[in-house]
Amino acid sequence: MRDTLKKVCDIAKRAGQVQIEHFGNVRHVAYKGAIDLVTEVDKECETLIVEELQKAFPKDDILAEEGSGKRHDSRRRWIVDPLDGTVNFTHGFPFFCTSIALEVNGQLDLGVIYDPNRDEMFSAARGSGARLNERSISVSKVPELGHALLATGFAYNVREESRLDNLDNFSRFIKRARAIRRPGSAAIDLAWIACGRIDGFWELFLKSWDMAAGVCIIREAGGMVSSFDGSPYNVYGTQILASNGLIHNEMMHVLSMGNKK
Repeated sequence: MRDTLKKVCDIAKRAGQVQIEHFGNVRHVAYKGAIDLVTEVDKECETLIVEELQKAFPKDDILAEEGSGKRHDSRRRWIVDPLDGTVNFTHGFPFFCTSIALEVNGQLDLGVIYDPNRDEMFSAARGSGARLNERSISVSKVPELGHALLATGFAYNVREESRLDNLDNFSRFIKRARAIRRPGSAAIDLAWIACGRIDGFWELFLKSWDMAAGVCIIREAGGMVSSFDGSPYNVYGTQILASNGLIHNEMMHVLSMGNKK
């Protein structure tokens, strides 16, 4: 697994280099939805990643955000977000990354997140711990929600009238946590939980490629991941609650208040 992890880190870094080369010079922006963007850089990075994964692991399935992955009905599936934080990237806001995970028989075995702006490589393999560049990392020891820094985001359907727009959850947490951040890249948010910069995260309607690598890294860093009600996390589900473990129950309680309406 060590050689596999190194290979994937190398691929992610190459994608990050493409992002930096094009940063501030986006030439083409297309719309997948009202506020859901895709650029030529998303596609260039995905092509690079998918081609390299296919060369290295030709029998594996690949699930990639822009749809260029291949299916072989393998028990191994790579889950790829070539550029997480496309809106940030498009606006010149330096908070974006590449995220690659490996799922084997339904379990997340490997996760890599590369932030090219800070040259930070977060990585983990199941049972082997989590690392930031060459340093072992672990989640924070913040013991209670009132002292916690949280992060969240809003789905691309946030403009629609719905009680599932996450605004009610945000309102409740802002009154209970020390502070909340919304930087715009779920993958980096999750990586920052793993290294202790953020204490908890929740969001609705993320896709598997937004979450998979970060979930693997958090678990290996000693954190906890579940659905809002504490039930087992599903990488293809619609909810994620991630934390340092110490504030998990408090966060679950706050999220449960939205179900009592």
